[in-house]
Amino acid sequence: MQVETVVVGAYQTNCCIVWENPDNCVVIDPGSDPEAIVEVLRKHRLTPGAYVLTHGHVDHVSAVADLSDTYPAPVAIHADDLQWAFEEMNAMRPFYSTPRRPNAEFQNLGESPEWTCGTLCFTVISTPGHTPGGICLYMPAAEILFSGDTLFAGSAGRTDLAGGNSRTLMLSLKRVAALPDNVTVYPGHGPSTTIGHEKATNFFLKSI
Repeated sequence: MQVETVVVGAYQTNCCIVWENPDNCVVIDPGSDPEAIVEVLRKHRLTPGAYVLTHGHVDHVSAVADLSDTYPAPVAIHADDLQWAFEEMNAMRPFYSTPRRPNAEFQNLGESPEWTCGTLCFTVISTPGHTPGGICLYMPAAEILFSGDTLFAGSAGRTDLAGGNSRTLMLSLKRVAALPDNVTVYPGHGPSTTIGHEKATNFFLKSI
């Protein structure tokens, strides 16, 4: 399993590209700077099999339309966040305008606890709180978690934006904290970490 992170946009979002073979990669949270993401795809000769959005915030979705124009593939997102992800209410000016809705098939990550793209298999963990439709993607065999804006190294997602709920987020963090300590966490912003390290040091997990 290979993972390459591209830090994109004004909010320094981690776009993670995941692959086992170059004919089928998954691009997680392409939030901005499509040219930088395409550069990585071309460097490794990768073909996206899908784009996955851990939640709907503009800094995680803004490049998906441009990427899908170049590399057509389905877009997977929870239906609760798809309702507003490509609407005017999601703009954060002056840094981000309203994200363009991709001309692509949408897959609802709220329909099943398992989601696959070719040989890449993910467990979808529902983690609302930062947004109503927030999810984390867990790869048990590879011991990897893509946590979006639910869990960060040393912190957790903010809940003061529209649709956020602090009590709901704490329940989601409890779900994430139940994963094995040695799971590597790739968050939506900032450095990678492990579940064990966060349980030992992160106030939000220690208080569960």
